[in-house]
Amino acid sequence: MEAVEALLSRVSSPRLTGSVPASLLADMVQAAQRAPDHAQLAPYRFLAITAEGRSAFGELMVAARLAAAPDTDSATLDKLRLKPLRAPMIIVGIASPTAHPKVPEIEQLLTAGIALQNMSSMAWAKGFGAIWRTGDLAYNQHLQAGLGLADHEQITGFLYLGEIEGRLKTPSQSSPVELLAHWP
Repeated sequence: MEAVEALLSRVSSPRLTGSVPASLLADMVQAAQRAPDHAQLAPYRFLAITAEGRSAFGELMVAARLAAAPDTDSATLDKLRLKPLRAPMIIVGIASPTAHPKVPEIEQLLTAGIALQNMSSMAWAKGFGAIWRTGDLAYNQHLQAGLGLADHEQITGFLYLGEIEGRLKTPSQSSPVELLAHWP
């Protein structure tokens, strides 16, 4: 897919199946490295969760929910347990900022988010689907510890990846006039 077409047509793909080839994953990581990165700090890293790891991730999500809300009902826990099985691969985007005299943490967090978006855009450009999810568990310390995050790190998102299944929604379009103003 041509770059302009990919950028103008990308939509989230909620129904994912199949597999994600290693070559795509390598291209996605390369795309992540093209995110704007003041001082070339690479303030991000990623975890790929596949196969049986998805079930283990579901159990970690249940444990994190129970740590935060011990009275959660079993139906909710069962639904949570199955969430990672919605796609053949999940990429956990992790912001890993470092102290730097010229690059504030907010810039590094933005870079980490852009890196994950570049991964999503690469998947789309190569004909695969992705959907970026977060939710309250992305900010849960029990889940973060279970994934091996350091104290200074945080999750930027869970990028569910796979082959597109079913129809996609047509993206809403706003007029550029509504979104862009000129100053002064």
